[in-house]
Amino acid sequence: MKRLLTSVALAALLAACASSPTSPFAYSTPVQQPEGSSGFTPKPGWATTKFAVAAANPLATDAGYQILKAGGSAIDAAIAVQMVLTLVEPQSSGIGGGAFLMHFNGRAVEAFDGRETAPAAADENLFMGADGKPLAFYDGVVGGRSVGTPGTVRMLEMAHSQYGKLPWAQLFAPAIQLADNGFRVSARLSTLLKDEKYLKNDRTAAAYFYKADGTPVDMGATLRNPALADVLRKIASQGSNGLLTGSVAQAIVAKVQGHAGNPGKLGMEDLAGYQAKKRDPICADYAARAQVYRLCGMPPPSSGAIAIGQILGMLNHTPAATLALVTGMGGVPGTEGPTPSADWLHLYTEASRLAFADRGQYLGDPDFVQPPGGSWMSLLDPGYLSERAKLIQPAGPSMKTARPGVPGAVKTAYAPMPEQIEYGTSHISIVDSFGNAIAMTTTIEDQFGSRLMTDGGTGKAGGFLLNNELTDFSFAPTDAEGKPVANRVQSGKRPRSSMAPTLVFDKNTGQLVMSGGSPGGALIIHFTAKTIYGVLNWGLLPQQAIDLPNFASLNGPTLLEEKRFAPATVEALRARGAEVREMPMTSGLQAITRGQAHGIALWMGGADPRREGLVMGD
Repeated sequence: MKRLLTSVALAALLAACASSPTSPFAYSTPVQQPEGSSGFTPKPGWATTKFAVAAANPLATDAGYQILKAGGSAIDAAIAVQMVLTLVEPQSSGIGGGAFLMHFNGRAVEAFDGRETAPAAADENLFMGADGKPLAFYDGVVGGRSVGTPGTVRMLEMAHSQYGKLPWAQLFAPAIQLADNGFRVSARLSTLLKDEKYLKNDRTAAAYFYKADGTPVDMGATLRNPALADVLRKIASQGSNGLLTGSVAQAIVAKVQGHAGNPGKLGMEDLAGYQAKKRDPICADYAARAQVYRLCGMPPPSSGAIAIGQILGMLNHTPAATLALVTGMGGVPGTEGPTPSADWLHLYTEASRLAFADRGQYLGDPDFVQPPGGSWMSLLDPGYLSERAKLIQPAGPSMKTARPGVPGAVKTAYAPMPEQIEYGTSHISIVDSFGNAIAMTTTIEDQFGSRLMTDGGTGKAGGFLLNNELTDFSFAPTDAEGKPVANRVQSGKRPRSSMAPTLVFDKNTGQLVMSGGSPGGALIIHFTAKTIYGVLNWGLLPQQAIDLPNFASLNGPTLLEEKRFAPATVEALRARGAEVREMPMTSGLQAITRGQAHGIALWMGGADPRREGLVMGD
């Protein structure tokens, strides 16, 4: 069978799992370093019995697998995975960025916030030009202006202090070894380098990613990063202070403040004083197929959990649950599977418009922005969602653009945030053999971040990229009437995010059902919602749900993954008055769900065919 194990394969798997080595960890570089396509490569789905790790690059997945095999926890494995991703998937995440981590310790759900912060010297006019108008997006992105205080390492250190089973330093061995000895450049990294416009303007990045003739390093070429290896050794021995104080921090600040055309405001005090936070998760009930689930995700400054909860909650007040998948069009080889119907897509995108209207109006860093009605849960109140859903007309026409609602007793004084580009990220899902699980979404924001690479003061080749996370703030601090935008830049503030690491539970038993999430900027919300809906409502395996074509609305046009929907579906949506745009929608979904085959409890894993990730486990 393609996705479920056969009896023979299952018996072999169970036999292999009979022993559980917990000897001191010694990383072994894979003999063959698998490469993935940056196009669409069908994947089989995976099944394991004890533990599983899903990540966006095979080397990162393998590092997490080896940590779990050695008796490490889900947190231990996440640290190893993230450090390898810094090396092999530098365009998406790394130690120069931030992350949100959802953790289940077998009893309770916790939310760890490693989101970047604005420098102390920044103010709401950071992205306003001399003409009094917001900068063009990439005028803000490229250079030091966009760099926020990176929080991933300090957040992981906080989580490890509570839930680590292996020593901190051991978790850096895979990335250090790969950085010293080299890794093969993947198809995706090679493709993105060929399309990149700004990276080669940075001298350090140009020397590392490009050859002498100015062309990118070749796919399959061995790339070594001695500078990153040294920085990781420092973090391994000194903890997060190895990154956020001393010579590495000085190198980061010099890079940011010394940019010739677009210097930033990040200072040594910002780095040394960064604080990761533990927050109360956003959890909401969701009914599907006569069962009640508990969906748990990050609270603000992430908008992911609230937006997903709103979309799915409103759909339950429409005929969506009566609508099955339909036969796909098979427009791209390997994509001949089912697709949502035009009727269902209309309901989903209408609910999305309503959710994104609220997102633009209300959501921001909770240390700076008050929730409507005094609680973020006002946006997920069943009565409120029921009223909002009444604005959806199942037969059409489309509302095209929705207005925010009034979820709490107190009306907000904030202005809606103008539409703005969002990018970025990588996602990791892990379940360990101790009953713990994580869903972690990690980012440097845009592809290759701020396009600034620092060698960490080592003087060696390579290094790591710095984020451009501050461009997740609204460039315009106020509307035309002077009313402030909730997500405007403020000193020490965390920008609003779309990252949506999600843990799903059976409400009746408390048992973990799913860990999932995706990269993709504002589209993260839709990629993740699609996968949750596919598993819970349509009864799909995680790989099947991930394989479904992507779709979205950000409170404007209906967006459909190009060449994945039948022309009749597109025309049916347009007949309802929606503006439909077919476009590339490159998700990077990872998901692990609880399943069963032949009476054996399994973890079922899926990885996005649009990227090069995979799932490993025992």
